[in-house]
Order: sequence, then structure tokens, then C-alpha cells
Amino acid sequence: MGIAARERGDDRAGTIGSASVAEYAAALLAMADSAGARLQPTRIQLPWLDLTVRLSEGPLKQAIAETIVPLTVAAGQDRKTLSVTILHAGLSGVEAPRPWGDEPYFPHELNRRLGPAGLQASFSHDQCLWQVMSSGEGRAVQLMQGPEDYPPWEPGAPLRVFLHWAYAAIGRRLVHGGTLGLDGRGVLLAGAGGAGKSGTVVAGLLSGLASVGDDYVLVDLSGGVSAAPLYGTLKQDPAGYARLGLAERIGERPLNWQGKHQFHVRDIAVGPIPPRLGLQAILIPKTGATRTTLEPASARDVLLALAPSALWQMPGERESGFRFFATLAGRLPGYVLHLGPEPAEIAARLRRFIEDGRP
Repeated sequence: MGIAARERGDDRAGTIGSASVAEYAAALLAMADSAGARLQPTRIQLPWLDLTVRLSEGPLKQAIAETIVPLTVAAGQDRKTLSVTILHAGLSGVEAPRPWGDEPYFPHELNRRLGPAGLQASFSHDQCLWQVMSSGEGRAVQLMQGPEDYPPWEPGAPLRVFLHWAYAAIGRRLVHGGTLGLDGRGVLLAGAGGAGKSGTVVAGLLSGLASVGDDYVLVDLSGGVSAAPLYGTLKQDPAGYARLGLAERIGERPLNWQGKHQFHVRDIAVGPIPPRLGLQAILIPKTGATRTTLEPASARDVLLALAPSALWQMPGERESGFRFFATLAGRLPGYVLHLGPEPAEIAARLRRFIEDGRP
């Protein structure tokens, strides 16, 4: 090990440790400024955020174009800007990402080191991928080993980490959950993977209800509780795909990294994706009932359905995240949604609930 590496606290020369991460994060942002200038920008208007993305042609750029839902009306919003540059080794002026050294990797320690510099970062050990953001400056960079060396879930919700950081900085949150609504009012479906959220969303869409998201939605607690769309992605495992008759309706769609068919809200929705839904309840789906019913749930049950998956999937901001989800769970009534076997019956029950608000 070299003297300079030992002084920085790195375990091996050429690796990154907690003592050197702030310097490395700043260097990656500088690399993005120089190398990113040669990449064609894509501009997308999102709720409260004007997003610019620079990256080379490939599947990730295509996923951004296909899955992110652009905002159609932004009047009256206090808007921020975010510029994200996605780089990989092999591009002109771009170095390969440096791996983490031998010391334990603790996300809280990482961001404690970066906080005084106004930075946030996340490192993916499996892909040797760095994500760095300066929230105050609205700049971010993702550095990968190759053009397709991103996490397998990235095409379904591209730029998720950066959007999480950007919205957390202005008091809003990406929530891991599904939505259904009617005439601007709706419900949030919360729970771990496999709880029945996605099947319920698809059943509702097929019956004429609307949705602002099936996997991640943007929740705002100012002036009531509302959800806005960021991604139009829908997913169903092969059994659900067959049960809902999706092959006959939209044809076979490729399987993603989870072995699920991935498609888009516009493929099955009756109308356009609404710009927002005012949320009136949080529902916790549970499969296995003979018919669809709603049973009151405690704020504690709602918090346990909401917070763990969202906080685990979103790096940093754990303390403020718990406060946000605790506030959300206390603002809206919660219900366990016991799901019957018939998609049309599930959708009809939810329609009645959204229309009159009574379980």
C-alpha cells in the first residue's frame, strides 16, 4: 500500500475509503462536467423539477425515454433543476470507477463524511457503480464500468436514487407503492413485494380506474396528501399476466430481472395518466380471501407496510424518511384490503370505496 493511500485511510492503493470519499465524489462531479459536455442532453419536466440527463445511446437512455412520465402542466410550481450525467469507462476522458476498499461500507458513515461538502453518494458493490449528487448545485453523476453495467432494476425505474435525493431535499418523497384513483381522488397501496399491489393496480386499470404509478410514486404532504407520477412501469409475474388476460390484450412482453412481464400504464389504461391524485386512504393488500373486503388498520400497521421497503431501497435520509412516513401514516386512514380471486370484483370494490370513502 502506498503512503498516500494509507494517509487517506484507504485499504488498498486505487480504492476508496471513508476518508477519501469526499475528494473522490468531487472528482466525479468534475469529470461529469468535462465528459458530459460531449453528450447530447435529454430534458424532461417533472413535478417541481426540471431534469436534464446526459448519457450515451443505449438501453438505459431508451428506458428513460419510455418509463419516465413527463409533466404536461407546471404552472404555479416553485421549480428546481437537476442535471444528471451518466458515464462509463471507455468514454473519452472517463476513468473506470474505483472500488471500495477493505474497510466496512456503512452508508451512514459515507454520507456523514460527505455532508459538510453538501454531497451525497451511494456505491453498488455488485456493479462497482458510483452515484454522487450535490443537491445544492443540482448536479449529479453516475459512473459505471460499462454502458450496461447498471443494477438490473434500473430500467424499470431509471434515475430513482437521484430523484429520491432531489425530492427529499424539498420535503417530498418517492414512495414504494401503487395507486388507483378516479376523478382526481385515489388510494395508495402499500406493502412488501408479492403483497398484491401490482395485480390490484392492473385490475383497476383494466376496469377504467386511473393510476399515477405502480412501483414508485411521488408523495407530497403540503396542502393535503397527494401522489404524482414519475414512472409509467407496470409489472406482472407470468401467473398474474395470464390471470388478468394481458397476453390477449397487449401480447407477450419480455421478462425483467425478477421474471416478471414489464409493460406500461398507457398499454392498458382507458385515459391518460393523471398529473396527480389526492389520496384519501392507504390500503395494505393481502391475498387469499374469497371476496374483496376492507378492514381498518392501525397507523402502526400502515407505517410498517410503507416504511421498510421504501427506506431500504432509497439510500440516505433515513431519519427524515421515518418522520415523513410516520406523518403520512398519521394523516390518512388505513385499511387492510383483503383481495378476492376475481380482478373485476376487486376493481368494483375499490371504485365504490374511492367514490364514497366508506369501507
